[in-house]
Amino acid sequence: MFDSADTRPSGAPRAARLPRERTHHGRTFLDPYEWLRDDDPAVTAYLRAENDWFDACTAEQEPLRRSIVADIAARTQQTDLSVPVRVVHQTADGPRTYWYYRRFVEGDSYPVQVRLRTESGPDELPPRPDDAPEGEEVLLDLNARAEGHDFYQVGLLEVSPDGSLLAWSEDTTGDERFTVRFRDLVTGEEVADTLEEAAWGGVWAGNAALVFTRCDAAWRPFEVVVHELGTAPEEDRVVLRETDERFWLSVDESRDHRWVVITSSSKDSSECSLLSAAAPYEAPHVVLPRTPGVEYDVEAGPDRLWIIHNATLGGERAVDFAMATAAFNATALSDWTPMIRPCPGVRLLGVDAYDTHVVVHLRHGGALDAYVVPTTALPEAGPADAGRPVESAPPADRIPGLSIAAALAGVGSGGRSDVTSQPMTVQAMSLPELAPRRVRAVLTSLVDPQTVVECDLDPTGELSGRPVHVLRRTPVLDHPEHGPFRAEDYVQSRLWATADDGTQVPMSVVHRREVPLDGSAPAVLYGYGAYEISIDPEFSISRLSLLDRGFVVALAHVRGGGELGRAWYDDGRLLNKRHTFTDFVACAHRLVEARYTSSSRLVAEGGSAGGLLMGAVANLAPDDFAGILAEVPFVDPLTSMLMPELPLTVTEWDEWGDPLTDPVVHDYMAGYSPYENVAHRHYPRILATSGLHDTRVSYVEPAKWVAALRHTAMNDDAEILLRVEMEAGHGGVSGRYEGWAERARELAWMITVAGA
Repeated sequence: MFDSADTRPSGAPRAARLPRERTHHGRTFLDPYEWLRDDDPAVTAYLRAENDWFDACTAEQEPLRRSIVADIAARTQQTDLSVPVRVVHQTADGPRTYWYYRRFVEGDSYPVQVRLRTESGPDELPPRPDDAPEGEEVLLDLNARAEGHDFYQVGLLEVSPDGSLLAWSEDTTGDERFTVRFRDLVTGEEVADTLEEAAWGGVWAGNAALVFTRCDAAWRPFEVVVHELGTAPEEDRVVLRETDERFWLSVDESRDHRWVVITSSSKDSSECSLLSAAAPYEAPHVVLPRTPGVEYDVEAGPDRLWIIHNATLGGERAVDFAMATAAFNATALSDWTPMIRPCPGVRLLGVDAYDTHVVVHLRHGGALDAYVVPTTALPEAGPADAGRPVESAPPADRIPGLSIAAALAGVGSGGRSDVTSQPMTVQAMSLPELAPRRVRAVLTSLVDPQTVVECDLDPTGELSGRPVHVLRRTPVLDHPEHGPFRAEDYVQSRLWATADDGTQVPMSVVHRREVPLDGSAPAVLYGYGAYEISIDPEFSISRLSLLDRGFVVALAHVRGGGELGRAWYDDGRLLNKRHTFTDFVACAHRLVEARYTSSSRLVAEGGSAGGLLMGAVANLAPDDFAGILAEVPFVDPLTSMLMPELPLTVTEWDEWGDPLTDPVVHDYMAGYSPYENVAHRHYPRILATSGLHDTRVSYVEPAKWVAALRHTAMNDDAEILLRVEMEAGHGGVSGRYEGWAERARELAWMITVAGA
């Protein structure tokens, strides 16, 4: 069903054109490549031929790939451990405290999960990464578990409240359908219980029962199930079944292990329920019945519920979310007490509740931050007109407490502390301990490796800001050619582009200090722009392989993402989706206008929903890019959204629209679908990647797109490439060394395309 490839540059595989008719709302589309979705050996043969063609066309890049892998290996401290987290287990003999962490060993692809018994109190700092503590207890050696599998990933990893049992789940194909297993940590023996078709999460209810979510045929977590150890899976009790296909289920637990929080959420509404860990077979208690357009998350604290929501409460609509509290038996919005009122420009993201304080996670001015608020400092919020006008109120005017970003001013290298003008990311970490005496956070930027710090709290839960305990700076080892890494050798900045409608679109930009800004530098522009997901500036060792070769790297914070709040997201989804694409093109124009690069040396990169962005700009502005790297790209969105039997389709209608019932949505999506708008013209060089077992974005989409491009576009066959990982899912290959090799292939292709 295809012409097999030969070894010549013009010998690309060509998929047979077998048109299948699709008619909706009186519109008929003949799809010549839908047969690639079939479970047929011819499809596998075609994908393998595409891989062979990729190998033949990029063989000369192999020395560059090896060089990039060597770069990453040279800069990475390969024997290392994560910053330990303190956990207090309540056993029959009293409290027992452990440090939990991951250990990597050079040569191993996967970490080893370990714990270390300690007699320390809450004021003791964790062991340093360069320590060699004795008495470690291995919980799970992922290398041993991965042996014999081409792919391996862990989803759930939870220790029982008394510390005696481990539950973990594993996926050995990449399709994100997990098998849950158990281990007795007293004997070290694996328990016979095995649970299939599990989704990502799960929590303990007491010391003998696990609450987890189970997937349906469409890969939707649709059931919350309780399994009691020692019983057959057939005896498991379903405590909640979600019948609305737009909603997914997830589970979490309170820090005191008293409550299991069940969340059923769609893209624009949610419903939370409480399940008593002491009585997990009883019906869950609904905190607030679902209402279209109302989203809320519940954090079960020691004495009340903490709720982040976008409901109208106290006369104010919380577009960017607000915070309230409620009793555990709350059943209606009238039972909620406002605590933090809506603050325009400040997007509340979540809350962690501890014994004396809460940590409120938020985004302001495009940057992450968190406020540490003593619970005694949170009286009921006053009237909407109290205090400063809401249009100009900064977070400090609405949130009593101290900003972690302010407390950590100057901790980042070079003293960069203004997170609103510099692309710095400050993220508070959620700790499992109910009564921590410090707040932990991670600082990073495009030029600052991750730094993990802790700040002391006083007995009332107030953040003092000093001293700051630096627990770990991610090491970047000396490079044999480039020498030691120095943040001051690089420049990061914020750049703004003007979109077609006048909207100002931010970019985070980084390059080496000596790179000439005369338009001659190669560049990569990355974008995503969906699901209110923010692409925050973070450090990457692999990115140095671009920067040290003279590249400019830019992150385009386009609409559809969450960088500038809920309105920024809403302005880039549904019937506003085109804004995502035109924003990205505006960012490309701005980079060229500011002489960071030229269109002949600019490569665009994006994955998943960002891969849709890549396909759209390939059609919209093909002359503005030298190349486009589309990773697991969602490039046939209309076909997918017209097939409710596919994984994710029904839940995705709130993001893209429902073209099955709405002709306006159908025509709008048909107008931007990359696959359905391939034209007879010259395109940038394109590399599409995929995973055969990807449940989120099927390999079919990039395969069909590449086949259409190769048939219709004016490019040489070697300029349109597809590579499919035959043993991987949406996240790519598993294992760090395999991941390095995969990233090296992508970087080598971009470097070659940009002419660097």
